[in-house]
Amino acid sequence: MSGHAWLDSMAEAALAGQLPDAQSGLRLLTDPGIELLPLLQAAFRVRFHHFGRGVRIHILNNVQNGYCSEDCNYCAQAKNSKAPIEKYSIKSDEEILEGARKAYESGAYRYCMVSSGRSPHAERIDHMSKLIREIKSRWPVEVCLSAGFLDANKARELKEAGLDRYNHNLNTADGYYGSICTTHSYGDRLNTLQEARRAGLEVCSGIIIGMGEKPEEIVEVATTLRSLQARSIPVNFYVHVEGAQLGAVDQLTPAYALRALALFRFFNPDAEVRAAGGRESNLRGMESMALYPANSLFAEGYLNTTGHMAEKTVKMVEDAGFFVEKIEEE
Repeated sequence: MSGHAWLDSMAEAALAGQLPDAQSGLRLLTDPGIELLPLLQAAFRVRFHHFGRGVRIHILNNVQNGYCSEDCNYCAQAKNSKAPIEKYSIKSDEEILEGARKAYESGAYRYCMVSSGRSPHAERIDHMSKLIREIKSRWPVEVCLSAGFLDANKARELKEAGLDRYNHNLNTADGYYGSICTTHSYGDRLNTLQEARRAGLEVCSGIIIGMGEKPEEIVEVATTLRSLQARSIPVNFYVHVEGAQLGAVDQLTPAYALRALALFRFFNPDAEVRAAGGRESNLRGMESMALYPANSLFAEGYLNTTGHMAEKTVKMVEDAGFFVEKIEEE
């Protein structure tokens, strides 16, 4: 089957809700006979069916930075990192609420609070639950939290507080996980996502591409996220922060990054696929083309790396012929 005909069949299968096989996923990433523009157009058919031309902008607030017990060697906040980051404990309630206000007023669809550390203690869960209730009472914005490992009780309390989604990235495939972290396992991450789902929270989980993994392992993560019914999939592209244990590993090309986004769209057709961390530096001049497979972006930067401000992000979205999607106020 020719490349164009094969892509048409991939799009039709995705629109019918069929999961591609691993070999097809590998072909999307590695076959030079599959040209990039027809691939993006095929992925756009699926994206448009579920999301139209809308783009959801997310804004992160790094509410606690550093002081982490884990040794994830890609992370500037890891205990073995020598990166010269600013370390601080939890921000004040006023700062966190002000971040939510600014996120909403800048056009964000979702406000994402992220705190470092292995797992939040009970008092932290109580505190974050109080903040979630306050944010939801003030602004029509969805709220996502990323705070480490959860058990059933913690997940349930966050759900009762009104949390929309819980983020806990798989980051890479099971077989490669030991190469990037030794203080916890892939299974630990999987358990947290399962507890979040059982509590009724939507699952936000993604990957970091470019850490030395094989293409087959990217396909494996896309398949696993489908089985977890992840509603939000941040596709991050590795950016080395000087001092982090993992050095400059893979030099990603814009084309490979775009192929990966298309892969996640075909494997998770109705999920919110996000061109996430490293979008700006890895996609470079082809950044707006990410909107053909992806329907979501971050603005205002990441945890310890910078990104485009909201105004520039909105301009890029609109210039590409898309629009910023917002939650309708009741």
